[in-house]
Amino acid sequence: MRVTYDLRGRFWRSRSEQVRDLMRQLTVKWRREPSIMRVERPTRLVRARSLGYKAKQGIIIVRARVRRSGARKKRPSSGRRQKAMGVNKIKWAKSLRKIAEERVAKKYPNMKVLNSYPLWYDGRYFWAEVILIDPNHPAVINDPEINIPDKSEN
Repeated sequence: MRVTYDLRGRFWRSRSEQVRDLMRQLTVKWRREPSIMRVERPTRLVRARSLGYKAKQGIIIVRARVRRSGARKKRPSSGRRQKAMGVNKIKWAKSLRKIAEERVAKKYPNMKVLNSYPLWYDGRYFWAEVILIDPNHPAVINDPEINIPDKSEN
């Protein structure tokens, strides 16, 4: 069993042709789905478990899709024309993973973000899976290994 588990982790880290083919097939399917979607089980099980995921009640996985590229700022339309317009080449200070976590936290207000990890990206989108926990669920409260994030963090 341990050998299979290690091979799973190595498979994702390798970024081989097999991984790319698999992800091409999955991204075609994921593009048709909503941008924030709860999934049955993690795509990268080894990574999810290393970040605190357990297959128990009160812990869920949500896949989030975020548009890649820099900030889209509106061009100023009134008044004089600025020398430095500040429309193109503006970059966000947040990572796409952090943006995905915030959007998921907004959609699931009763859950807390435990952690997240990147799945894949293409020319248009970035996908990440976010691990959420229900801080009021008895299975989570009674588990000493789960650290419930403070309100200040989210």
